[in-house]
This record gives sequence, structure tokens and C-alpha cells, in this order.
Amino acid sequence: MTALRAEFALSAATLKGCPRWSRAEVALAGRSNVGKSSLLNALAARNELARTSKTPGRTRLINLFTVGESLALADLPGYGYAKMSREEATQIAAMMRDYLINRKNLAAIVLLIDSRRGPTDDELDLASMARQRDLNLIVAATKADKLRRSERAAAIRQFAPLRVAPILCSAHDGEGIEELRLKILAHSGDSLPARRKSAVQSR
Repeated sequence: MTALRAEFALSAATLKGCPRWSRAEVALAGRSNVGKSSLLNALAARNELARTSKTPGRTRLINLFTVGESLALADLPGYGYAKMSREEATQIAAMMRDYLINRKNLAAIVLLIDSRRGPTDDELDLASMARQRDLNLIVAATKADKLRRSERAAAIRQFAPLRVAPILCSAHDGEGIEELRLKILAHSGDSLPARRKSAVQSR
């Protein structure tokens, strides 16, 4: 198993609150009930790196985790399910959009989608945003353990509009975790495109 030694660094409420470092960042984005915290814990092989909750949508900030010397994970707030005021939802959406569009360190987006449901307009918009910024898009189809074997082919076909083959993942039984871990680790600072690395280091 490839180690993904993640350590919590800080939480940011705005783009300006994010650290000025030269690390490449891989953002984890998904709906509030997609199992993002559980998957992050599985990737790091640690039970309590990210707090899990029976109530979706607890994450309200950008939570940043360092991975080794040149990489960081950005756990973004979930969307589309959590009970919150319209004003708070608007603020969080604006914060996420600002980060995804303007964060120079951002190298890739891991888009988490429930394998039983497939992508919605929200996920298609995020995929389009990634392509506009020339970011690597990684699609993680979560909760794969809940699929019957006979349902898998149809579930995968739902992801066709994203034009990226999904990785079937399960934080419960570990399916797909190592493949996803390797794709994330490929975005170390040493692998940043030269033009992006220059922009990040000049901040």
C-alpha cells in the first residue's frame, strides 16, 4: 500500500485565508452526503483525520491537509444537501467558486459522486470548471460496496457525460482506494507544470 501521510494544516474561510506555500493542491469536492470525510480517512489510512458525522454538510470551511513535502489536500465544503440558511449556502458557494477558479496552487480536482446516482448538473459544472482551468479531473464513484455486481455496468455508464472513467471506491471495504491514492500522489509539487509552478512560487 502506498502511504499518503496527511496531516491537518489549517482551515480557511476565504481564498485569502489559504496558506502561501509552494505545495500543489488536490481538492476533494462532492455533495454533502457523498462520504467525503470517510473517503479522506481511508486515503490516509487514519480513522480520525477528517471528522465524520451522521449529519451531512458539517464542513463549512476549506480544510487543508499537508501530504509529504510538496502536496496538500483541500477538503471543500459539501453542497446540495445540508440544512443551512440561504445566506450561508450562498457564502459557501462563493468561497468554493473563488478557490476553484483563482487558487494558483490547485493542480487537480477529485470529484466525488455517489456511484448509485451518477453526476448531476452540479458535478457537470465542476467538471467544466476543471477543464477551463486545465486541471486534472479525477472522478471517484463512492459507496461502491452498496452496488450489486449486476448493477455495476449500468452505474458506470451513468458517468459517461463527464468524459472521465470513474474509479469505483468504497471507504467501507477499501475498493479503489489505492488507485485513487496513487492518482493523488502523482500531483506532487515536483510534477506541477512549469508555468503553474512559477506562478505559485511568485505569490
